[in-house]
Amino acid sequence: MMHSLNVHHTLELLYRDEDAEGGFAPISTSEAESEDDEVTDLSFVISDESEEENELPTESPTKSPVQSRHGERSRKRSRPSQAQPHHGLEPWRTGNDPDTAPQISRFMPRRTPGAQVNPHATYSPLDLFQLYFSPSTVLTLCKNTNMYAAKKKEMGKKYQWVDVEFEEFYKFLGLLIYTSLVSLPSIRDYWKRNRITSVPFPATVMPRNRFLFLLWNIHPSDPDEDKKNDEKKGTPLYDKLFRVKPLMDNILSACQAHYHPKKELSIDERMVATKAKTGMTQYMKNKPTRWGIKMFVLADSGNGYTVSFNIYAGKTYTQKVHGLPYDTVMQLIQPSYLGTGYHVYMDNFYTSPQLFLDLAKMKFGACGTYRDNVKGCPTGRENALTRKSERGTVRWIREDPLLFVKWMDSQEVSICSTIHPAVSGEVIKRKVKEKDGCWAVKDILCPTPIIAYNKNMGGVDLSDQLIQYYSTHRQTTRWYRTLFFHFVDIATTNAYILYCDICATNQVKPMTHKEFQIELASQLCGVDKTCVPTKRKAEHIPVPITVVTDPSLKATQGRRVCQHCNQDKKRNLTPWKCQSCDVALCLIVDRNCFADWHK
Repeated sequence: MMHSLNVHHTLELLYRDEDAEGGFAPISTSEAESEDDEVTDLSFVISDESEEENELPTESPTKSPVQSRHGERSRKRSRPSQAQPHHGLEPWRTGNDPDTAPQISRFMPRRTPGAQVNPHATYSPLDLFQLYFSPSTVLTLCKNTNMYAAKKKEMGKKYQWVDVEFEEFYKFLGLLIYTSLVSLPSIRDYWKRNRITSVPFPATVMPRNRFLFLLWNIHPSDPDEDKKNDEKKGTPLYDKLFRVKPLMDNILSACQAHYHPKKELSIDERMVATKAKTGMTQYMKNKPTRWGIKMFVLADSGNGYTVSFNIYAGKTYTQKVHGLPYDTVMQLIQPSYLGTGYHVYMDNFYTSPQLFLDLAKMKFGACGTYRDNVKGCPTGRENALTRKSERGTVRWIREDPLLFVKWMDSQEVSICSTIHPAVSGEVIKRKVKEKDGCWAVKDILCPTPIIAYNKNMGGVDLSDQLIQYYSTHRQTTRWYRTLFFHFVDIATTNAYILYCDICATNQVKPMTHKEFQIELASQLCGVDKTCVPTKRKAEHIPVPITVVTDPSLKATQGRRVCQHCNQDKKRNLTPWKCQSCDVALCLIVDRNCFADWHK
């Protein structure tokens, strides 16, 4: 028996020394001294392994760690409390325990928050819109669009193209905004001559075909530079977003130049709807727009102003140093532009203790929901919430400057903050099921960080809501056109927010969002919105199609389908069209579609 005990104590000493390195409790000094004379020859230990197993059940309970070492050692090392010893053994505190408010950095913005415009000047909707789509930006768009259209024509596209000018492009933007106000199933419907569904305004601004040609050829970047960039595919020098880079940089700079955000900011994702096969298209099942191009957006929590944004180009083309969530927040938060003392709210995709600690060093406060499996978050503590915890139960732990709070609502909510105390006595109303089975409205305790999170997290959602009210978005197979439409939406929405901020400063009642959009469309198109649109100056004169057609295209476009007959589901080709409407119509003795169309 003594021989077996010597073997056992030798194994225990050996295993405990190893476990002490892995985080287990070391053996006491008295035990070590009592084992100085024990057998330590490893060959002897191995040869008597079977004898040891027979003797172990007869030993005292103090030897139990040796019995379970082979089966439980790896499981013990995987416990979160062992893997993260910096949390110690402090249990979760309750809502009745006092908590001291953390020290918050002083709010010191670089500029006075609000619109960065002359407070004594008067700004029209067009003036505010041109802060984002400035004349220089539009000139660049015109130049690149003309170059792209010329290249397409060289490749065999059969349409007449006239270079777009500065003023005409603004009219094109005005018609795009008009389509967001008046919704019709198809672009062509805005120019149809139908007494029931026709709208007269677009035809007074621009012919249908001209609008379509511009729509098909919009190109934000230089086509020659596009070709050079495409040759770099597969190398680190390739830029996936090159085709929108010039316009994106101008819009982003304008968003930051003409407005300085207030103290509360929010970061969230935004989906720009598209199913184009680009390599950037993402799927997010919990978003209203599930398929699209993902953008990371920094917005003012108070009014939804888009302050900054990044476009996610895909895993392959996104450089990550500390992980995508961490790097995204650091790219959007720029102390050189914002200043210090801002409070940033985010969801559990971004929140991590390391990020919050680094933001605190930069003098930025942070608050956001978190996932329990994130490195550095407390787990495995005593007095934690359970599934049977009552609604309104609060648990919290403070590790300066981090505060971790868990709150039981309809389900458990976890939130982390560096700017709030745990509980300040706020209550909210909830329907609670009582013991008799009846539902009653009761006041339940709610942690301070959750109250602030619900109030300030919706900045990006508010921005999305304002954009969706009057969006110029249209389906297209070109992803860069999809982003072009979205940049127009950002410009119009931010312009309206600027307008409201200016009106609040001057104590003037602002126009509604719809009235602002109508005024902006009319000013861009160069018409007076108070006047009834008149008919075009050109008279409805029938002319042969071949006379106004490019001679090289006579063979294919000498005749066209009569639109009047087409409405009656008849296919009749005609060489005649209306000079003013640019609509092919029959003009023969027994079928005068020209007269019927213009009645």
